Amino acid sequence: MKISLGPLLYYWPRETVLAFYRDAASWPVDTVYLGETVCSRRRELKLVDWLAIGEELAAAGKEVVLSTSELIESDADLRAMHAVAENGTFRVEANDMAAVRALAGKAPFVAGPFLNVYNAGTLSLLAGLGAVRWVAPVELSREGIADIVTEAPEGMETEVFAYGRLPLAVSARCFTARYNNLTKDHCEFRCIEHPDGLALDTQDGQHFLVLNGVQTQSASVHSLVPELAQARQAGVGVLRISPQSQHTGEVVSLFREAVSGAIGPEEATARLAPLMPAAACDGYWHGKPGIVSEWERAHARAPATEGRP
Repeated sequence: MKISLGPLLYYWPRETVLAFYRDAASWPVDTVYLGETVCSRRRELKLVDWLAIGEELAAAGKEVVLSTSELIESDADLRAMHAVAENGTFRVEANDMAAVRALAGKAPFVAGPFLNVYNAGTLSLLAGLGAVRWVAPVELSREGIADIVTEAPEGMETEVFAYGRLPLAVSARCFTARYNNLTKDHCEFRCIEHPDGLALDTQDGQHFLVLNGVQTQSASVHSLVPELAQARQAGVGVLRISPQSQHTGEVVSLFREAVSGAIGPEEATARLAPLMPAAACDGYWHGKPGIVSEWERAHARAPATEGRP
């Protein structure tokens, strides 16, 4: 299986982003997705900057893909999407149907997770328009992915979100601005103060969600590192790792070891835990509520019987 580095979902200072991708050039990833997908008001980097980063990564042997926005709200957003679609250098990940229309019949593209492909019929339609890889929606189970792969068009690659806080929803309202009693148009770019998002707990103190501007994420960190054998059996060809502010390179290397079989699922899970900004979850993969960790539950040690070691 290949490993990809998903688009950066958070708002980081320009120099932090540039340093991150300089480091990523040496990481054992096959594909790197670039671009602003969450909020068009985030302007630390422009398209020309993403293209320059892409050139450096391509020179290091990486496949580079430019990702379009999850939500288009204005004419300016539409122009920005067309600029990405017509970049002429790198493959594009389409994250809404307007981007699909801009790419259809012109260039092979990646069908992003926000296109909500839930059946083989939809995937076949996208393949007819030029899709050569699809990224499964984050809430789609292993069985659901396997069913689609069974009927997928020949040559279609399947990618899954394998590590990171799950991007659950996107809204026209900016929740980070609202938290700071600001309007979206005068948000003061407060999300740059939260490099891994702003935690939202229940009144009982349970970690529930993370606010990332207009995007809502899971508080727990989705991880398929214990489930790589099952992912391979389901027909998954690419594992997507979502960037986080610390330890992303170590996470990538650990996944590479696990994919190659150098380490087993229990060792991989144990080594991954201290690299994660929150507890693990994998419920969606098992067709359960996303917040749960079925692997940890299944492998929890039973209490020792009295009188035994």
